Amino acid sequence: MSTLPNCPKCNSEYTYENGTLLVCPECAHEWSPAEAAGATEGERVWKDANGNVLHDGDTVTVIKDLKVKGASSPIKGGTKVKNIRLVVGDHDIDCKIDGFGAMQLKSEFVRKA
Repeated sequence: MSTLPNCPKCNSEYTYENGTLLVCPECAHEWSPAEAAGATEGERVWKDANGNVLHDGDTVTVIKDLKVKGASSPIKGGTKVKNIRLVVGDHDIDCKIDGFGAMQLKSEFVRKA
């Protein structure tokens, strides 16, 4: 039985060691065992596209046009989103966008305002 941790990106249990790194065969994510130990001991840290740490209540700006399923128009790049809430999941920002309503965004498509 393997004692390796699950992938922090996709939570796959099929991780393996490749030299000094841990690798996920499902999403190709690579990380060091020290990162895995730090992630289980401390809080999760959310970062924007520029590497700035995000917190609940921050204001962020969308960095590129984002298509929205069921909407006739995309969310335009440069749209400001106020009072975000950070959640664990694939889309890690819960927010309300004027003209669109409640929305979930990925932190990689926003930057801190």
